[in-house]
Amino acid sequence: MKKVGIMGGTFNPIHNGHLFLAEHAYDQAKLDYILFMPTMNPPHKADIDVLSAEHRLNMVKLAIKDNPNFVLSDIELNRPGITYTSDTLKILKEKEPDTEFYFIVGADSLMMMTQWKDPQTVFNLSILVAGGRENYSLEQLRKQANYLEKTYNGKIILLDMPYIGISSELIRERIAKNKSVRYYVPDEVLDYIKRHNLYT
Repeated sequence: MKKVGIMGGTFNPIHNGHLFLAEHAYDQAKLDYILFMPTMNPPHKADIDVLSAEHRLNMVKLAIKDNPNFVLSDIELNRPGITYTSDTLKILKEKEPDTEFYFIVGADSLMMMTQWKDPQTVFNLSILVAGGRENYSLEQLRKQANYLEKTYNGKIILLDMPYIGISSELIRERIAKNKSVRYYVPDEVLDYIKRHNLYT
């Protein structure tokens, strides 16, 4: 059975923390490849001014083009309305019933999982792969993972990886203040941001 990771997000912009998490997920979950899936209208970011889908898609393309294990998917950008993970997984599973999907999340998402739309479907159709964040201890993450596994009869893989303190919000703030974001994002993404005068 094929093992495919899903790395979803607004990617506003994509940064090295995303790539770092994906690489650890690919390696530790022994995936065949990872789909990078920019979202159009995520429900939890309705109040944030999200860059156009075209710019975000272009930056993801640039960020992953040198890694054959990372594949771009525009499935969520082509769907109208709010995009929910449970709905996306249903579509993917219908297309590829013999594929095992691994949904990759940060620790923040893991801790908020019960507030997602239809978490039962997410656990029915995928295995969760979670990376650590500085604001949660390993004990807290394990406790949450155990609770979710019992509640939804699901499976969660907690990644063994260092914390990388980069966020898209931090990058946008630094650019707005005319501060350097070199090494926060891949060089080609940085060139793209500068060329199109984004986030200023």
